Amino acid sequence: MSLITNRQARFEYDILDRIEAGISLTGSEVRSLRNGHGRLDEAYASFNKNGSLMLKGLFISPYQASNPSAFFKSDRHRQLLLTKKELSSLEGKVKERGITIIPLSVYTKGRFLKVELAVVRGRKKFDKRSVLKKRDAEREIQRTLKHQK
Repeated sequence: MSLITNRQARFEYDILDRIEAGISLTGSEVRSLRNGHGRLDEAYASFNKNGSLMLKGLFISPYQASNPSAFFKSDRHRQLLLTKKELSSLEGKVKERGITIIPLSVYTKGRFLKVELAVVRGRKKFDKRSVLKKRDAEREIQRTLKHQK
């Protein structure tokens, strides 16, 4: 079950690869995300100095049922939990020019929260236009087939 999604990502980027990762959160952040109070629109993942992958730009609003502490930072960097093999693979891919890692969605898997990450390349403006034209053409084909039945 998806809690929050990055809907613009599939339009803005060409998705090359997908990875599932755990995320390190506090208790109030988990409760807030389970209520759907988060945004992924500006989030991205990058490696820090010690080689771990950090999720930056993920906004989680404070959980309102509890007393939000003064130390709650809604846009702090959160560590992503991956194996060493996955980290080294991602690090090699990101070193290529124009490649980045973005989160597509945050969802529950059992009692854990997981993040679906995507290795992506940004689209140019003309690529986005061609995607829109292709999508419109497919819709028109579906409409005509539906009316012929």
